[in-house]
Amino acid sequence: MEEKLEQAYLYDFYGELLNEHQRRIYEDFVFNDLSLGEIAKDEGISRQGVHDMVRRCNRTLEGYEEKLHLVAKFLSAKQKVSKIHILAKQFHEKPEDQILNEIENLSNEILEEL
Repeated sequence: MEEKLEQAYLYDFYGELLNEHQRRIYEDFVFNDLSLGEIAKDEGISRQGVHDMVRRCNRTLEGYEEKLHLVAKFLSAKQKVSKIHILAKQFHEKPEDQILNEIENLSNEILEEL
């Protein structure tokens, strides 16, 4: 997965667990695309301090994901729902028991993951 997209997912799921200062710096770097120097000037800290904060936030968010797997579960469910959508379209075009069985299996997998 692309790094920026991964950071966005991690932040969406776990960002509220960071303190306000961490969230502000992380958002400026990842989402607002500000440079380390720009953030350092705005926050009144060193460029190295911003760099360390972003790395620490990344490690923290990745640590939450390692323990909770919310992003992985979300992406898995999203993939399965997309497949269900495709199968439902196929069913409308050509009804088959096999397609219904596949839809049922995928929906059961999603329910088990949640």
